[in-house]
Amino acid sequence: MNYIIKKVLNSSVVLVHDTKDNEFILLGKGIGYGKKTGEYICGSNDNQMFVPVENTKSKQFLELMDDIPVDILKITQEIIVEAEKLLNSSFNKNLYLILADHFNFAIERMRKGIKITNRVFWEIKNYYPNEFKVGMVAIYMVEERLGIQLPEEEAANIAFHFANAMASDGNSYDTIKYAKVIGEIINIFVFSLNRTLDKKSMHYMRFITHIKFFVERFFSDSMLSSGDDLLFNQMKRSNPKEMLIALKVRDFLEKKYGKKLTNEEIAFLVVHIARVKQ
Repeated sequence: MNYIIKKVLNSSVVLVHDTKDNEFILLGKGIGYGKKTGEYICGSNDNQMFVPVENTKSKQFLELMDDIPVDILKITQEIIVEAEKLLNSSFNKNLYLILADHFNFAIERMRKGIKITNRVFWEIKNYYPNEFKVGMVAIYMVEERLGIQLPEEEAANIAFHFANAMASDGNSYDTIKYAKVIGEIINIFVFSLNRTLDKKSMHYMRFITHIKFFVERFFSDSMLSSGDDLLFNQMKRSNPKEMLIALKVRDFLEKKYGKKLTNEEIAFLVVHIARVKQ
């Protein structure tokens, strides 16, 4: 398909538009060399095509793209493609710009010997394991292509961007808050059970997934509430020890955030606590 060049960012990155005035970014070695605004260019499978952010933000987008080496732009696209496979999800094109800028800054910091500590590294690594795996893949790709070894903490930073992109409202503050609350809840479980949990077990992974969705429902005021206490009463009789732990979580959350848990949510907490103990 032929596109009209709107701006040549550099010899490998070109801003174009189609006949409907939809804007795209074309990447490819040398595709912008000798090209001028208004000329036609052919988009092929050899070029990576991206839909830029909304027109109101195009100026900011282009200014940022001008400062990012094409190698980093290409790696960013490959990482997003890999992430979509690993996370079974598709991402807004804005994530491309955010990640490219992040990689560029992270690599620049490494070259200057500047280290920034990630205060939620442990939480991100343990409670967003799939996103963290994507982060590790990204670190490997950067080292393989650019010869720059980013620290493991950087995998958590990358994972954070993907976790944030997958959140319903894309609020980065919520992603951090959720990770901390998940950690606090897990600490209550571990302390109450007086033993460590097998983080590689299927029950643990399901447990973490349940807790993540539970925390999201808690803060979005969309807790399970059928008005039927049958399951709650059943769990109270059959799993009294697990019920006590769930009630500790309830008391902690109500005291800290002033929000009440429904009996249905408490009952499902008991179910998952019992499973993770197996």
